[in-house]
Amino acid sequence: MKYYVIAGERSGDMHLANLLHALKTTDQQADFRGMGGDYSINEGLSIVAHYDKVALMGFAEVLFGFRKVLKYLRLVKKDILDYQPDALILVDYGGFNMKIAKFAHFHGIPVHYYIPPKVWAWNQKRAYKLKKYVDHLYSILPFEPKFFRKFDWEVNYVGNPLLDEIKKFAPHDFFHQKNEISYKPIVALLPGSRKQEVENMLENMVEIIAAFPNVQFIIAGVKNLPNGIYDLAREHGIKVVFDQTYDLLHYANAAVVTSGTATLETALFNVPQVVVYKTSAISYMIGKRLIKVPFISLVNLIAEKEVVKELIQGDYNKKVLQEELQGLLGSSQHKADVLEGYRLVREKVGDSKASEKTAALIYESLNAAKE
Repeated sequence: MKYYVIAGERSGDMHLANLLHALKTTDQQADFRGMGGDYSINEGLSIVAHYDKVALMGFAEVLFGFRKVLKYLRLVKKDILDYQPDALILVDYGGFNMKIAKFAHFHGIPVHYYIPPKVWAWNQKRAYKLKKYVDHLYSILPFEPKFFRKFDWEVNYVGNPLLDEIKKFAPHDFFHQKNEISYKPIVALLPGSRKQEVENMLENMVEIIAAFPNVQFIIAGVKNLPNGIYDLAREHGIKVVFDQTYDLLHYANAAVVTSGTATLETALFNVPQVVVYKTSAISYMIGKRLIKVPFISLVNLIAEKEVVKELIQGDYNKKVLQEELQGLLGSSQHKADVLEGYRLVREKVGDSKASEKTAALIYESLNAAKE
């Protein structure tokens, strides 16, 4: 069968690649086309646009970058009609993908949404639109099925794909030697996977290193970003290791993590963390008015309580970050509470094999429609 797929950022591309791998096992005739990144290309995706051409963050940034997004929306819509897929598979990336879902629905193309947009976070009435244009939804967060029931919609909870990624991970035995780092305790710095995130987060991370002379700070770098974006860190003697995030988390004693998927990854590696987030003033003001959930990190949202400290906007400063990190590096009760909270998160997330379950459900639904 022919599958048109869209992922709009690095983590979505990783999950899409795993889904494509599972679909190839399920459907021997599978053919893939669409928008994604290097992970998906390696699984056979014929790419129309790389996600890094479209990636934007923040309400204001999306608003002012809309012309670029519009260009790729037109490109993808035309390509979908030319390709005539048996199914459209969308992965996360709500703003862009919701428009594509509406378009595909209008043209009678079955819409499958894997990792749905976070409609529970703000403007929850968007769930009605999601239900209208999406034929099958595959949830990866344990609280989402309950949320969607409020809209009279039973969705598929398939487990979290991060469990699959971590399960197949094998740590590099010579990580320290390979990267020429010492055996001092490690604080992992995860400033994000997008250029704007790194620019917003890195300065405060760098400022605290002088307070921790017995610790080495190491950045989880991303190769598809401009190399110079990490120059500020290098000037302060901070090592940057590229595309080795799981190795870094495996060996880390604590972490400072930009809010996003990485917060859950860090928790599943059992690394005490402080979650940080900072955006432009206008984006923050808009977001504060719209966002309806009590937390921004997946860890706290899944646990339904504060497990990790969240330092947002003005609270994300050198003094507070330093204090929080000191508590995580010692043998404090706070650190013990964080690790106990992680146990609850792992329990709620549940089983693995999200990609295989989703692939099977997609293939079954397409076969059933043909009968």
